[in-house]
Amino acid sequence: MRLCMAAMLAIMLFQAGGALAAPPVKAVDTGQPFAAFLDRLKGAIAKNKMGIVAQACADCGARSIGVTIPGNRVIMIFHPRFAVRMLKASIPAGIEAPLRLYVTERPDGTARLSYPLPSDVFAPYGSADLDRMAAELDDIFAAVVRDATR
Repeated sequence: MRLCMAAMLAIMLFQAGGALAAPPVKAVDTGQPFAAFLDRLKGAIAKNKMGIVAQACADCGARSIGVTIPGNRVIMIFHPRFAVRMLKASIPAGIEAPLRLYVTERPDGTARLSYPLPSDVFAPYGSADLDRMAAELDDIFAAVVRDATR
């Protein structure tokens, strides 16, 4: 029976007695209304030549069962040009894609954007090629944040 790469990595980490630590997370209080910021963020992602791979909407799910919670989205982004490079450098690092941007609604109705830097996400894999790619992604994330928060 074949195990997926994520399961194999988890087993190797368990056997080694360690685990990958979660990377630190940057947070930006945007001062913008939640829904308006989501639109700006999506535009900034496209402007910086990244793609939205998927979105998770916790408040949508809660609403479907009759519960109201503040706005809550995970926007998952990546691009095939980086996926190819990532997998060439490290198959186990594939579990990290797509990269995530987390948008939460604050009590005043404004959006907070939280995300780990790509360089922090890929650092544990110990690959110079991944480190170079992640540095490029750090610059792209900085541009996305700048463009979305102006």
